[in-house]
Amino acid sequence: MTITKQPGEVLGFISPVLRERLAQDVRKTWPELSDDQAERGVSQMVAFLVASTLADEPLTPSLRVDLFWHAFIQRSVSYVAFAESLGVDYIHHVPDDDETGSDPEAGGAALEATKTAIRAAGFAVDPEFWPNEGAAGCTQCHAGCTDSPVNK
Repeated sequence: MTITKQPGEVLGFISPVLRERLAQDVRKTWPELSDDQAERGVSQMVAFLVASTLADEPLTPSLRVDLFWHAFIQRSVSYVAFAESLGVDYIHHVPDDDETGSDPEAGGAALEATKTAIRAAGFAVDPEFWPNEGAAGCTQCHAGCTDSPVNK
């Protein structure tokens, strides 16, 4: 699949009202989230989702990006409309059900591949939202939750 829209245009698929609703949802688990962080978090989630539709392999969100993704999935009408605007039916969230532990080295590699894919899709990687890029903490998603676009 090829997305012919520019990053700024894709970011526009999330209305200001929806951005605020997502911020309110994320604040339920991240109460100190500032308005600026919320705006950037939505943008990083969009970048992750777009990159996911373009990648050959499943991508892995950071913990902070995953918070926004979970909030978005719960707003299913808007989420499906967003996916369809990207040319896919749905971008599935696939958690790893293996509770035996995780491989931090593999997790780090998965996050690096994800950040590379985000950049290749034309988006910037915000250091506050990605481990080893800045202030973001480690992610549970190195345990294996990924995207799975239907129409790859």
